[in-house]
Amino acid sequence: MNDGTMATTRLGAGGPETGVQGLGCMGMSFGYGPTDARESRAALERALELGVTLYDTADAYGAGDNERFLSPFFRAHRDEVVIATKFALSIPPDDPARRIIRNDPPYIRRCVEASLQRLGVDVIDLYYMHRRDVNVPIEETAGVMSDLVREGKVRHLGLSEVTAGELRAAHSVHPVAAVQSEWSLFSRDIEAQVVPAARELGVALVPYSPLGRGFLTGSFVNAEQELTDGDFRRQQPRFTGANAAANAALLEPVREVAAAHGASLGQIALAWVQQQAAVHGLPVVPIPGTRRPARVEENTAATRITLTPEELALLDTVAAKVSGTRYADMTFTSAGREQ
Repeated sequence: MNDGTMATTRLGAGGPETGVQGLGCMGMSFGYGPTDARESRAALERALELGVTLYDTADAYGAGDNERFLSPFFRAHRDEVVIATKFALSIPPDDPARRIIRNDPPYIRRCVEASLQRLGVDVIDLYYMHRRDVNVPIEETAGVMSDLVREGKVRHLGLSEVTAGELRAAHSVHPVAAVQSEWSLFSRDIEAQVVPAARELGVALVPYSPLGRGFLTGSFVNAEQELTDGDFRRQQPRFTGANAAANAALLEPVREVAAAHGASLGQIALAWVQQQAAVHGLPVVPIPGTRRPARVEENTAATRITLTPEELALLDTVAAKVSGTRYADMTFTSAGREQ
């Protein structure tokens, strides 16, 4: 590992320039159990000091609470940060396992106004369709999103968990800057069709959960036994029961590479994702989530690790052996629609 300033890249042909690693902010107020607001604020500031400029949230995270939490930081550093938020997905507080997905034009317009108000800004830098509502033509959704750009409420468009065909259809209506999908040593389904389509169209990839929601760091083995009741990872098949035990054994190659670099497991998992930019020939900006400044420092250091071809080949064998799906219900992901 070498000291140095974080490199930058551009999201899409005409998209914003950002650091090559962003920050997923969901866990600062939603999804992963109890939080410490003071420590989370310190993590935001430390990330900016280290060259992180892309900050990712969504209206679904705590029914807007995450956007409200981030607002003071965004307003204090408005010219230094790229704000990414999302619409289309809501999670009922009384039924956290349920997902409601909407892409209809009136809903989108209500969502953007609400997000702007909660964030306390005049324009959203990168506005994502969080999930695909198959009952609404994606060209219609992209058309409304395009209107938001013309109206000055949004600067750039993004899509999350879309198929290659959906990406092409939306991009034909208005340029898409970035596609956000899960991509990690454990999750590689997008490489078959979505990544080639993004490369062809000049669209960046923004991998979420590049650390396998913390599992790839070795921080826990069995979610049901080790994580708090409010942690939604307890509902994910990969992290419970026999699947968790089988998947924990898959970390041995990651440990081997980590030892060779004097790095942590998480740093090697992130370095692998970062290096997919060179492997696949397109911008890749992962957004690992954390609430701790020390973890931000660890994560950003991974941008300065270069894995050898032999190490990449060793790590490339992991995904095919993973037990269990990403979610109990995969119907609201692109994998269920990709043919």
